[in-house]
Amino acid sequence: MVDTVEISRVSLRDTLSVDVSVWMHHPDDWDFRPTLHYAGSTFIIQCANSGNELATVELDDEQHEALHRDGVAELRVKFQVHGMHGRLNKIHPIIADGKAKKLATANWKTTQQVEFRG
Repeated sequence: MVDTVEISRVSLRDTLSVDVSVWMHHPDDWDFRPTLHYAGSTFIIQCANSGNELATVELDDEQHEALHRDGVAELRVKFQVHGMHGRLNKIHPIIADGKAKKLATANWKTTQQVEFRG
């Protein structure tokens, strides 16, 4: 199950692009089904299963126009799990190739329809 969802950045590329960090309870959790909504000037990410609001962000005029023009938004999701992901304070380089170890992350990118409300 999803613990928290944080919208880290909203930008304009070809369409409206929303960078999202999704924190899961367990590494084997696969239950993230977002639906996108837009009401007034607020962009909303909801859970398709429960209908709960997961995250919201206010859009500026340029982002508002792009969203109405395209009717879709691109979600760029970074999945993270509490206890597995966090800050790597001490980097241990791999002597053989000189590169530092990194924490494993799962990324996901999708383009979804946006439902417009009142």
